[in-house]
Amino acid sequence: MNTRAQQLAAFDRLLTIMDELREQCPWDKKQTMETLRHLTIEETYELGDAILEKDLEEVKGELGDLLLHIIFYAKIGSETKDFDIADVANQICEKLIHRHPHIYGDVEVANEEEVKQNWEALKLKEGKTSVLQGVPKSLPALVKANRIQDKVAGVGFDWEFPEQVFEKVKEELGELQVEVEAGDQEKMEDEFGDVLFSMINYARFLKIDPENALERTNKKFIKRFQYLEKKAKELGKSLKEMTLEEMDIYWEEAKRN
Repeated sequence: MNTRAQQLAAFDRLLTIMDELREQCPWDKKQTMETLRHLTIEETYELGDAILEKDLEEVKGELGDLLLHIIFYAKIGSETKDFDIADVANQICEKLIHRHPHIYGDVEVANEEEVKQNWEALKLKEGKTSVLQGVPKSLPALVKANRIQDKVAGVGFDWEFPEQVFEKVKEELGELQVEVEAGDQEKMEDEFGDVLFSMINYARFLKIDPENALERTNKKFIKRFQYLEKKAKELGKSLKEMTLEEMDIYWEEAKRN
């Protein structure tokens, strides 16, 4: 691993390159925070993919892409004299010190949950009007639900035991079935949302990240379905020409591979 001096030198090198690109490259000169925004989101998802694939070489590369974006935003901020990379780094340092009084102060904590509770309490003292204020509106719904539940749990609004949450899941499933039988589309959607919300809550109690779990299932399904497509091609058939019984044979094969 690199020494601290080597790490700082690499960071300085990146800052220098960013200065040069911003001054000399036509594309880099044109970029604004708004034009970079969607690219940053894309890079974040690419990092997430690499993490799920456990491809550490790819993780390293994607982290570099994200770091470039952070440097880019800071460079733009320095050009308008609003902030630079030192302001960005110092602000997060001050925030971390303030929100970790059990490390930098005299507060004692027994476990991770108390750390999270202190974190949310400190945010409210800093002027936040709601513990949910920091949940981005543009988050995907599944991720947002997980963050909402995590944050309210941090201030004590939570179930005590996983069994209670599972009972809630069953209750919501029952309510969904009632609306399915009644045929009310709007109410079905409401109840389906409640089922998903309760399942995400249950996942939290099981220490499962629902986004990761669902994406793993997506990848598993894609792999098996592509195996099925491959077998159909070997038989000289399209999937539409195969019976469900035939497809099921190869689906089971895919599960064993």
